[in-house]
Amino acid sequence: MHDASLMQLMWLASPALPIGGFSYSECLEAAVNSAQAATESEASHWLANQLQLTLARSELPAVAQAIAAWRADDMQGVAALNAWVLHTRESSELRAQTLQMGKSLLEWLRNHTTATPGQIAVLATQEPTYPIAFALAASATEAPVRECLLAFAFGWAENMVQAAIKSVPLGQSAGQRILSRLTAEIPAAVDHALAVTDDSRQAFAPMLAILSSQHEVQYSRLFRS
Repeated sequence: MHDASLMQLMWLASPALPIGGFSYSECLEAAVNSAQAATESEASHWLANQLQLTLARSELPAVAQAIAAWRADDMQGVAALNAWVLHTRESSELRAQTLQMGKSLLEWLRNHTTATPGQIAVLATQEPTYPIAFALAASATEAPVRECLLAFAFGWAENMVQAAIKSVPLGQSAGQRILSRLTAEIPAAVDHALAVTDDSRQAFAPMLAILSSQHEVQYSRLFRS
């Protein structure tokens, strides 16, 4: 992989990317509130489960397939994947999260040369979701799909660990231990995602939907999801 491609992936995975990812805990805060992730060990287990049960089976396969669609100029495939991601968001706050981050990433792309104006325009005519917008940004690099998925998953892991540090709460050392575990499990999750076909993507995480619905009316909270 060329240095430029590697740098672009590092940029996309950075929590400093101005797309608002730090505003969301993806239901972890609700899990903490309901005593399902109230300790370092519980939070670590909860996030590892989320990696395996949601990212590996739904979001990562969608990103991989969207990268292929963008690179093949398959706009019909892009639209279908974007619609699928929207349909998998089972609460208003999870839907709002993917749309806000998707639109923010699309605006970021307008100021960079990593995607063509035509590609940006195609996604802008839809309700752009974050995984499909990320796939557009990653597709413009020369990086292999597997490396693109590693960057996506690591960016997710860093944001979630920061959410755990704030909401459990945990110290920085505990957060690094959780990140170490997630980092060790990400490659296998990515390999699983690469083996998922268009017909075998799964978005079945009923407890996550329940926690999100509870979080929407939670009395006190730090995060938007």
